[in-house]
Amino acid sequence: MTESRRFIDIERALSRIIETDSLLGHYEDHIRRRMENVRPWVDELPDLSSGHEYFGLHQRSGKWVFREWAPNALGIYLKGDFSNWKPQERFALEKLSDKGIWEIELPRDMLCHGDEYRLHMVWKGGWGERIPAWARRVVPAFDSVGFNAQVWNPDKPYEWSHQFPSFHVSCPGRKKDYSEGTRVSSGNFLSSGDYLSSGNFTSRDFTCPLFIYECHIGMAQEREGTGTFTEFRLNVLPRVRDAGYNALQIMALAEHPYYASFGYQVSSFFACSSRFGTPEEFKALVDDAHGMGLLVFMDIVHSHAVKNQVEGLSLFDGTPWQYFHDGIRGKHPAWDSCCFDYGKPEVLHFLLSNCRFWMDEYRIDGFRFDGVTSMIFTHHGLGRSFNSYADYFDSSVDEDALTYLTLANILIHSLSGRAVTIAEDVSGMPGIALPVEMGGTGFDFRYAMGLPDYWITLVKDTPDEKWSMGTMWHELTNWREKENSIGYAESHDQAMVGDQTLIHRMAGPAVYHGMSVSRDDIAVSRAVALHKMIRLATLASAGGGYLNFMGNEFGHPEWIDFPRKGNGWSHLYARRQWHLADDPMLLYSRLGAFDRDMISMAGQANIPDSRKPYLLHVDEDGKIIAFTRGEMIFIFNFHEAASRTDYQVPAAPGCYTVVLDTDRKIYGGYERQTPDILHHTTTDYIHRHFLHLYLPARTAMVLKRR
Repeated sequence: MTESRRFIDIERALSRIIETDSLLGHYEDHIRRRMENVRPWVDELPDLSSGHEYFGLHQRSGKWVFREWAPNALGIYLKGDFSNWKPQERFALEKLSDKGIWEIELPRDMLCHGDEYRLHMVWKGGWGERIPAWARRVVPAFDSVGFNAQVWNPDKPYEWSHQFPSFHVSCPGRKKDYSEGTRVSSGNFLSSGDYLSSGNFTSRDFTCPLFIYECHIGMAQEREGTGTFTEFRLNVLPRVRDAGYNALQIMALAEHPYYASFGYQVSSFFACSSRFGTPEEFKALVDDAHGMGLLVFMDIVHSHAVKNQVEGLSLFDGTPWQYFHDGIRGKHPAWDSCCFDYGKPEVLHFLLSNCRFWMDEYRIDGFRFDGVTSMIFTHHGLGRSFNSYADYFDSSVDEDALTYLTLANILIHSLSGRAVTIAEDVSGMPGIALPVEMGGTGFDFRYAMGLPDYWITLVKDTPDEKWSMGTMWHELTNWREKENSIGYAESHDQAMVGDQTLIHRMAGPAVYHGMSVSRDDIAVSRAVALHKMIRLATLASAGGGYLNFMGNEFGHPEWIDFPRKGNGWSHLYARRQWHLADDPMLLYSRLGAFDRDMISMAGQANIPDSRKPYLLHVDEDGKIIAFTRGEMIFIFNFHEAASRTDYQVPAAPGCYTVVLDTDRKIYGGYERQTPDILHHTTTDYIHRHFLHLYLPARTAMVLKRR
């Protein structure tokens, strides 16, 4: 028995996942089979993840070596200025084996830094121009349509200045060095036994909560245009640091032909998008982020690929099934894109190498895996409500995709004991965010994707006086206790064109003319109050982490609309208006101040963690919720008009101080509370302890026992 099989103890893992949820006992055969699918591949991970060092263009022993995988090709030629952009025999690749690997060697002086090139691919009955699948640099082709690959070989490689930030992950059985935030060097792994520990723990223990700042480089600037890595590094990174967030989650990093796709229609998986700058400029951004103590996560798209043929993988060697499923299963019905065949070893090789490449080359600290629901179900989750456990174990589950995701998590955590992985899964698939050794897929977190939809629906469709506190509590805490989750009130999804940000939806047109601190607009007052309360409730009840989309921390008023034909190719809404947050005479600055203090309070209290909050009190008529989390008590009065005096809230005996009050003037409130008052509990005749509080309408406060 090999080392990896010794550490993937399937029977033990099976019993442990069932311990987390007894209902899974009905499906133990399915879970066992999924683990058995993973086990044979674990020992192959070093080779399966090293394709980026073999394929593509590299300098080896004083010459250029280029390799490509194209099993259906009859001939492949490199073409560029060096060949007058024509296929020439001297630039023909040689087929190395019947597995479809092609290679060419060229003198070192044949290609220079900045040269552009393509492939001329020939197959039976046709030919086509292609961008190499493993290209590390792709740029717009100014003399023709589309993109070209580009030789990227600067004279001086980037020199990193900062260490990886300290973000502690403690897992029993892990080597101490790796649990304290160090990084395995490129080309080396923790052994499978180091990662696949058999220690007793239910999840990776993060010693501080994640506060994630989701961002898009191209729309992070104030001016109308496309932002750059350098602009972001100089102008936005300091804002993120000062706001108290400890992780960046960057969208649209891999090259994509259509800017308005938000980066979710990837063409070149190994190429950092050139529209934002050079690889060195992105490395400088990551380096400075690390110097500020920020982790850097990549929004990685392995759920599908753009259907473009020249600059994408579609029909790469003349066949639709090289990287993707053949026939209807290879086409995503909602996204008009191509669906990977995760059952192919070559596809595993490509995608696992892609994960490792971004960690090796750019020092990425982790990944948010996009479209996990679409990956793990052949129906892609479209039109499904997932009301029954049987929905997670029927024939619609793509177990090859689950195998890939599990291997990706093993790989990523083996490369770096401090890496973080997050699943964008709306289905609620059990075990997605459980460790592999517990029978899970191995993600550290999953997104609480139902919550932002709940908030939007609530403020859009339900009058304030009909808000249900019980339903709200259910939505806030609807996450698996043994699986870490990321809570958020709104992400980029809630602000796309055709939708509205929370502040805009609640304030309406007044968001443009009523945000002065010297005016008292009814719609704006409601919007500002609820904006703070919704975000505080979301963070305080989250399952281990919290996410904010760039600008929403101060209530950015406008949606996102990238330049496209329908808007005359305008950048008006593809930017962030930072001046609103910087103007002390606007309420935007006060919302930003609240968010900053909220994050600071939560970080100091180590909230949110992996333990569920404890409900203290629900008052449906009074629209009041109170719960405890760690040492803090959170109390919300969502009533639109009624303030409560001498209101009883259960609490542990003692004296409490207010550490956060949404109604303070510096946060755009009305300062109806005395900030430094001490609150003492009293007892009733059966020795229950209560706080007696003044709860103004549409306010929340956080108390801490002294």
